[in-house]
Amino acid sequence: MTLKEVEVGQTVTVKKLQGQGATKRRIMDMGITKGVTVKVEKVAPLGDPIELKVRGYQLSIRKADAEMIEVA
Repeated sequence: MTLKEVEVGQTVTVKKLQGQGATKRRIMDMGITKGVTVKVEKVAPLGDPIELKVRGYQLSIRKADAEMIEVA
């Protein structure tokens, strides 16, 4: 399952980051790394972006980026 498919209010753990190069590095720089807990706080009315709580701070990411993050 990817982060894009997670429902609002659910808490999940990151299992794997897909993507390559600068895109993967950017996701990791935002604090989303393997093993970190992520809670989906909100989804924008049109579905993009998604607001997350990661490592104690709020983070908004695009659905395209959320699709590259495998969670369990």
